[in-house]
Amino acid sequence: MFKPTIVALLYFAFVGVISANPTGRIVGGIDATEGQFAHQISLRYSGSHICGGSIISRNYILTAGHCVGDEDEDGIYHVDDPKYYTIRAGSSNRLSGGVVIAVETITVHESYGNFLNDVALLKLSTPLIYSANIKAIPLASSEVTPGEKVIISGWGRLKTGGDIPLKLQWTTLEAISKTKCLTTIGMFSDTLICLAHDPNFGACNGDSGGPAIYNGELVGVAGFVVGGCGSRNPDGYAKVFYHVEWIKKHSDL
Repeated sequence: MFKPTIVALLYFAFVGVISANPTGRIVGGIDATEGQFAHQISLRYSGSHICGGSIISRNYILTAGHCVGDEDEDGIYHVDDPKYYTIRAGSSNRLSGGVVIAVETITVHESYGNFLNDVALLKLSTPLIYSANIKAIPLASSEVTPGEKVIISGWGRLKTGGDIPLKLQWTTLEAISKTKCLTTIGMFSDTLICLAHDPNFGACNGDSGGPAIYNGELVGVAGFVVGGCGSRNPDGYAKVFYHVEWIKKHSDL
């Protein structure tokens, strides 16, 4: 079995430029309307967007572990100081609107590593006030059957090394089986949901931590791409259904 080249979907918005085309794409996506993804947030480091995330309660955001920490020279993972992080909720515009709230604490899955169990919880310094544009999304209540359509969203690049969109983007991918994930990208895990797509579609840098939704429930957390954004390979998402008990244990759900 080949060893795939896997790239996490984190980026720092200090590089790249805002898309000049407001109808740009996640990769192959379209602009979201205000309130269409009321659970989606922009996770910000020192004021700049780096990742996505999902509102799961007034006090907690679910995102990816690799968005909020890094490995040292010895390969040991360290969680960042939460003082650097804020979230923007209630706006499809990456730079304005909605509300900006500081992150109080960060909890990363204790088994995070090698692109698996890539989930983290952010406790907010003040609770969100729900509205038409700010709502929690229910966690997955079951597995997603292979072949079902799953919606992803985010402010990630429009292609590998491409522009950063101003407006939230979304597109539809397809859940595939663990076996098909293994045969295409060499990954096989109960903790992972693989989402297939045609070339020039899918997640990209900056979509990390963002949601994959099915039947109005949060089923995945964006983690990595293989072979570049919009390649023929499926994208890797942490499986929310597998992590439901961990999420409940470390939040107020």
